[in-house]
Amino acid sequence: MTLRPSLLQLRLLLLLLLLGGAACRAEAGFETESPVRTLQVETLGSLVDGRIIDTSLTRDPLVIELGQKQVIPGLEQSLLDMCVGEKRRVIIPSDLAYGKRGFPPSIPADAVLHFDVELIALIRANYWQKLVKGILPLVGMAMVPALLGLIGYHLYRKASTPKVSKKKLKEEKRNKSKKK
Repeated sequence: MTLRPSLLQLRLLLLLLLLGGAACRAEAGFETESPVRTLQVETLGSLVDGRIIDTSLTRDPLVIELGQKQVIPGLEQSLLDMCVGEKRRVIIPSDLAYGKRGFPPSIPADAVLHFDVELIALIRANYWQKLVKGILPLVGMAMVPALLGLIGYHLYRKASTPKVSKKKLKEEKRNKSKKK
């Protein structure tokens, strides 16, 4: 018989883990609203039985941009209020991980995941990076109507110019050459 914690217990545990990091932030005097959206973390993910499913310890640390769905929701939620250098053990219920489908063959359906996470660095975007990230999508959206407008203008100009037959063009060339 295996002991399986209830979903409510897992959510409460995740909430307690998330609230635990607030103390280090308050002690360090950090502001609550931070412009940081990119984190560099080391992770070690395993199943309840101890099988390792993923680790960044054997490669470069993960660079995660918050809100971009680069990692499972439970892991992203656990990163929200961490301090640099802080280590956490996070238990993620299946509905905040891979759910009923799992991620075969390494992660079975309805699997509860354990992650050991260490926040290595906060990567703050400079002014130009923020500007490019904010303006580039708008420029891309504006390009489509602008290109359609240019194509329409070109077609309009092409249709509005009088059409000259090939015979008339040849005659005009002959006349020009005779005048010289």
